[in-house]
Parts: sequence; structure tokens; C-alpha cells
Amino acid sequence: MGKRVLLHSCCGPCASHCLFALREAGYSVMLCFSNANIAPAEEFEKRLEAFKRLAEVTDTPYCVDPPDHADWLESVAKGFEREPERGARCARCFRYSLTRAAKLREAYGCDAFTTSLTVSPHKSSPTLFAVGKEVDGEHFLSIDFKKKDGFLDSLRRAAEYGLYRQDYCGCEFSLAARRQEAPHA
Repeated sequence: MGKRVLLHSCCGPCASHCLFALREAGYSVMLCFSNANIAPAEEFEKRLEAFKRLAEVTDTPYCVDPPDHADWLESVAKGFEREPERGARCARCFRYSLTRAAKLREAYGCDAFTTSLTVSPHKSSPTLFAVGKEVDGEHFLSIDFKKKDGFLDSLRRAAEYGLYRQDYCGCEFSLAARRQEAPHA
């Protein structure tokens, strides 16, 4: 295998496509679950379980960054609570997560890092690339995992591996926005 890449994983389903795309490109992958934004705690545990299942069924090494949601609220969300999804709070969240992933890349001796967030049709890859380059341009890989039907592949793999799939990004603000979008019974 080639270079060792730390894959910041927002969740097991999204990471599934990215993991295989990186392997096909000749990389050795280490999965990394770093998601202090996820609330409530029960949701964090469901996503972590799906992430660990992916690591297990694909025989992939992984690390888990212990979440500090209070720090995330203070560092990212404070003053940005009313921002819409895909707004300034989200870019701040990307910076928070990718900064942590860059530190973990170094701690685990990986050659580079990237993120599974770009597989989602709801996330701006150009914004993620800009943030990744600001955080650590020397080691960040700007890969748009949406290409080659990446999102559809992640859905297929999630079903194949029996991975829990969430219906909101992760924080309490995205959950509130999702509930507002949902049709009323």
C-alpha cells in the first residue's frame, strides 16, 4: 500500500464509499471518528457504533477522538446559533473538525488526511477544500467523494453492512432545522 491517510469520518455510511475510493487509489487508510458536534449523546453513540462496525467489517484501523460537545458549542456555535444550515456555523464546524483531524494525523503518523464530508450532496466541497488547506495545506487531500456516484455508493454500502443512517447532519441546530423541514402529520 501507498501513503497512509487518516480519513476524518463524519459517519460510517459516508466513510464507507470514501474508504474504498482511497484504497482503490492506492492509499492505506486509518478511519477517524472526530465529531464533537453530534447531539444528543444517544445519537453520537448510534453513529459511533455504525462507524466501528464499518471498521470491523472492512478490517480497517481506526481512532476515536473523545467528544467535547461543550467545547464545540463554545468554540463553534456560540453566536452562530441562528445561522442556517450550510451557513457560517457549518464552515466553523468544518474548521473545528478538520483541525482536530490534522492533529490526529500527526499523532498517528499518517502522511495525509481528508474527510468523508465531501461525499454528501448537502456539503460544499469547495468550502471543505478551502478549510482543509487553511488548517494544513501540506497534508490535506482535496478529494470530492461525490464524484463517480459516491453518495449512492455510500447508501448501497450502508445497506450492505447494516449501518445506521442518520437524517440530519449532527448538531442540535441541524436537528432543529430538519424537524422544521419534515412534513407535519
